[in-house]
Amino acid sequence: MDALHPRLLVTRFAECFEFYAAVLPELIGATLVKGTAAGPYANWDVADQGVLVLFDRAAMAEVIGTSTLPATPSQDTVMFVCRVPDVDAGAKLCADHGATVVAGPTDRPQWGPGLRTAHLRDPEGTLIELQSY
Repeated sequence: MDALHPRLLVTRFAECFEFYAAVLPELIGATLVKGTAAGPYANWDVADQGVLVLFDRAAMAEVIGTSTLPATPSQDTVMFVCRVPDVDAGAKLCADHGATVVAGPTDRPQWGPGLRTAHLRDPEGTLIELQSY
C-alpha cells in the first residue's frame, strides 16, 4: 500500500505543477511519474516511493460534495517538509521558481541539534519547510 505521500489539493494547478516540476528533482531527487500542467493530477516519486501528489481542488470538492464551501482556510492546515542537503541553496532554487520566502534560512537549535530551516510558500500558498540537520 502506497500511503506515505502528501496530496496537495490546489486551485492553481498549472502554476503549482510548473513549480514542483522545476524544484523537486534538484531538491530531493524526485521524478515526475504521471501528469502534466493541464491536470487534474500529477505525482512525483523518489526511488519508486510516492513523495508528492497534486490534485485539482475543484475536482476533489465535486467528488466529496463540498463545492459550495469556502476554498481557503484562515491558517495553514498542511505543510510540505523536505529534507535537503543545503537549506540556503534550496530556498534560492524555490524562490527562483516562484516561491515566496516566509522565513529565510535560519539555524533552529531549539528544534534539534544542527537543524536549519527555511519556510516558503508555493504558487498556491502551501507552506513548505526545507530542513537540514
